[in-house]
Amino acid sequence: MLTVMGRYLKYKKEVRDAALWLSGHGYFGSLRGSGGNVSIRIDGEDAMAITPSGLRYQEMTDGDIFIVGLDRAIIEGRQGLKPSIESEMHSAIYLVRPEVAAVVHTHQTYGSVLSVIKTAIPPLFDEVALALGTTIEVAPYAFSGTAELARNVEAKLAGGANACIIQNHGIVTVGASVDQAVLNAELLEKVAHIYYLALASGKQVRELPPESIALIEMIRKTDGSGPRK
Repeated sequence: MLTVMGRYLKYKKEVRDAALWLSGHGYFGSLRGSGGNVSIRIDGEDAMAITPSGLRYQEMTDGDIFIVGLDRAIIEGRQGLKPSIESEMHSAIYLVRPEVAAVVHTHQTYGSVLSVIKTAIPPLFDEVALALGTTIEVAPYAFSGTAELARNVEAKLAGGANACIIQNHGIVTVGASVDQAVLNAELLEKVAHIYYLALASGKQVRELPPESIALIEMIRKTDGSGPRK
């Protein structure tokens, strides 16, 4: 299917810009590779703009970004390319979290360190807990691109968390905009790095006090970013 540039160009540009920033800052694990993926929900449609599979980000054009329905049917795409193999994971998140406008999946270093030691991040800083959730949980491992992986990630984000770690894989963050989703990936890397160094020190890691955790959970629930009943 040939790409028709026009109504979706804004979304494609935003996806490509975010992907280039993440790649350039080492969030995809290698500068010359094609790991990781970014998507944005299309306003008013059951569809998303998402990065292609197997194409270096530095070589990517706006026209290479796919428009895919949340049923994963291709709406626009360049011949010879395929949408990200994690399209099902992205669509599953949009379906269970209607307020989410963007999804970022990376292989960033310290988030990935915690993924291979299967270690969740407890509430350590109030600004991170407010943005991401009081605990950044670990989704169980499943092979890349599978329905099982999509379900595992969906289960960790369905309750209102804006980030999770994927065991032996990487991380996923979401946001009300693509900028917010990227910022959340930054916040996760910051706290993952600090937590790793704290664990390596051998000293006691001090979490936020219970009253602060309760306040954060109340704020997140009140403003719509916390768990839903």
